Amino acid sequence: MLPSAITAKELCDVRTEVLLQAFADRILVLVTQLGKVGTLIQATIPATTALDPAPPPDPAEPNVLPLPQPPPAIQLTPLLGSAPSEHMQTLHSLYAAQIATVIWTEEVQEFMEAERRPIVVGLALRKSTETGGLSLTDQERKVFHGVMEMVRELVQRK
Repeated sequence: MLPSAITAKELCDVRTEVLLQAFADRILVLVTQLGKVGTLIQATIPATTALDPAPPPDPAEPNVLPLPQPPPAIQLTPLLGSAPSEHMQTLHSLYAAQIATVIWTEEVQEFMEAERRPIVVGLALRKSTETGGLSLTDQERKVFHGVMEMVRELVQRK
């Protein structure tokens, strides 16, 4: 994995940037649609927790890469800021857990015995124009999958 990498894409007509910065003791991932750091959440996991690889692609959706399942032992710790609503707080937790799981899973594939550094995730996302109540809206789902694809690309760069 590169010590530092950045990428940007238009997701649902919003410029979305993802920055990955590796430090000796942790990895920082910033996801922004607002040009700022946003809420910071740290994800950690015990070294003994097994990480399952991503499942194989669904034949019905061959172009969609499935994501590895975040393990139940993952621990999320808010570091700075808070989400503006309970829905956004849940969404931020989902992002932090999934981003960390993608990075840990990719590191295991690349290095076999990779250490599981804490992952600090900064999130500054625009509010969805749709309303989905407690569940994710289609726009939130599309942005989420787009961001995970961007994170995967950054982690896989060599």
